[in-house]
Amino acid sequence: MTVEAWDEIRTSFHVAKMGTVSGAAEALGVHHATVIRHVDALEARLGTKLFQRHARGYTPTEAGMDLLQVAAATEDQFTQLVGRIRGRGSDVSGELIVTSIPVLSPRLSPLLVEFSEAHPEIRIRFLTDQRLFKLEYGEAHVAIRAGTKPDQPDNIVQHLADEDMALYATRAYVESHGPLVEGEWDGHRFVTTDEMNSRVPFYRWMFENVPGDLITFRASEQRSVHDGILAGAGIGFVLVKDAETNPDLVQMMPPKPEWNSRLWLVTHVDLHRTAKVQTMVKFLKERIRNEMAA
Repeated sequence: MTVEAWDEIRTSFHVAKMGTVSGAAEALGVHHATVIRHVDALEARLGTKLFQRHARGYTPTEAGMDLLQVAAATEDQFTQLVGRIRGRGSDVSGELIVTSIPVLSPRLSPLLVEFSEAHPEIRIRFLTDQRLFKLEYGEAHVAIRAGTKPDQPDNIVQHLADEDMALYATRAYVESHGPLVEGEWDGHRFVTTDEMNSRVPFYRWMFENVPGDLITFRASEQRSVHDGILAGAGIGFVLVKDAETNPDLVQMMPPKPEWNSRLWLVTHVDLHRTAKVQTMVKFLKERIRNEMAA
């Protein structure tokens, strides 16, 4: 049986013990929405109702009692299993999974190497993808996310930094096409995402302000957008901190407040206070904020 199914059984067991969703949520230290989601998912998985729902709370059905008797007998072993799988404990050791969007990889990778050198008992897994890894299912321990503030109920979200974005092109492009004046777009080429409905603020600005026929290079990933800019495809958005390390990039328009890329540090409530997660969170906050202040 999967970890998700065991989580659902454990949650349902606490609902049966406490008699209410709120009581189970308090006992488990999770949001009440998680309790409801786990119970509904387990019932759907088994194809039967485990509880009768009424104004006073939840009462196990006959099928529910059969299942929950087994859960009661194995609760101690299950708790130990979850602890091993999810990395509970007081040691800064074992596997630590960090996830971010791919564009942040050049800046985060050196920090993760530095962390590994300071904590040799840690094994880092760095997962970069556009999709959101599910912290509630143990897919990652720490997530660095960009954009609007994440709103999943079981996650602890901390503001990490605001990154300035600006428009850049290569020196060769500037020599060929000249400088850029806002509003005077003719004669220039632009590079952007292929996602026309992107909610990213700086991409929305480009779609709303730059004529579509001048956007001549689109890419599905921010990393590919960046590579297109470096190859001379046109003008596009680059993190100012990244551009400062590349002497071939020329700033075509300075940062605007509405282009800021807001970064969030996200952990799951069940793992937030474990030693290795707390150590990583403290390290990232100190290093990235010091870097921003430099």
